[in-house]
Amino acid sequence: MAHQIDTSTIKIDELNAYLSVPEGGGEAGMLLLPMITGIGEQVRQFADDIARSGVTALSWDPWHGPSLDDTPRERLAELMSRLDDETCLAEMERLLGHMRAELGLTKVGVIGWCLGGRFALILGARQRELVNVVAYHPTVPGTPASNHTVDAVEHAARIEAPVMMLYPGQDSIVPWESFSRLQTALQSRTVGASIVHVYPAAEHGFSDRARHAKHANAEAYAVSWPQALDFIGTTTR
Repeated sequence: MAHQIDTSTIKIDELNAYLSVPEGGGEAGMLLLPMITGIGEQVRQFADDIARSGVTALSWDPWHGPSLDDTPRERLAELMSRLDDETCLAEMERLLGHMRAELGLTKVGVIGWCLGGRFALILGARQRELVNVVAYHPTVPGTPASNHTVDAVEHAARIEAPVMMLYPGQDSIVPWESFSRLQTALQSRTVGASIVHVYPAAEHGFSDRARHAKHANAEAYAVSWPQALDFIGTTTR
């Protein structure tokens, strides 16, 4: 049954965030870590889908205002190259604190796409209280970007929560070897669960509607998203 939802753009200190809450609230929540689009229309749709499933969704704003709704993708790519890992992680931890203290959520997980997928794996290791981690086509290239100062593979091995990771076989940014290192790290754990999906014909960022003109990307999203929502629901109950 789909829940009625309330949506709003809020401020948490100086941080922007998009909040989507199911009618009646509840104790379950997900922190959303966007792709390059920021809190654009599609990420808001992701949040609303999660809220309609009965789980509160709060979205981090990596760009502090701009999104694909009003800013060219090329400009957002420039901003992405300037992100500082520790600054971003500190912002996410502040949002998690708000979810717990102000929203009263006791079962909180994290989901991220692309750059947010990488951060979800790192945050999952640092925040042991998280009940799940979902990493959609995480951007963990074979050679780390110059501003990737935190090792996502090493952190993936330390996550205690159940993890769902989704990888496109035709990823031009994240080679198979990098994916294999992430998968090995997750499967080396003695706790949690590792649910790894591989979509052989899909490309990096396949959940982005801008890539859905290619059937393999649209199909991968159509198959994966309902399963991700089920995983979120199961792990936040």
